[in-house]
Amino acid sequence: MSSHNNLDTLYRQVIMDHYKNPRNRGELENETLHVNMNNPTCGDRIQLQLEVEDGLIKNASFIGEGCSISLSSASMMTDIVKGKSVEDALELSAIFSDMMLGKDYEEGKFDLGDIEALQGVTKFPARIKCATLAWKAMEKGIDENGQNE
Repeated sequence: MSSHNNLDTLYRQVIMDHYKNPRNRGELENETLHVNMNNPTCGDRIQLQLEVEDGLIKNASFIGEGCSISLSSASMMTDIVKGKSVEDALELSAIFSDMMLGKDYEEGKFDLGDIEALQGVTKFPARIKCATLAWKAMEKGIDENGQNE
């Protein structure tokens, strides 16, 4: 088996692990913002909740339903933004967006960890909206609640 096939298999395992054992699924007690978004194309729905204080994302969670890519991405996103500044979370979102569009991206100061497992989604353009749903929800929530100032 080629190393490319091994990597694809590993990535599928990471995605399925986040789908079957989602991190940060549930509701927050001290949310400062929440946003509902859906992908009408395939029926994915998510409610993202963030606890933001002094420009820092103290906690993040989501509830919703959807495909394995959508829910895995939400799990990964909420995991990576916890403890980050709003600015860093938005920078991560831009990096992820570039990744999903097949553009060159620079991790810079971030370890993308499990998020890199979603790179294969670029081969399936119809699924990119699934992968980016939670990220777009975060951007929308931050923007609408004036947290990006």
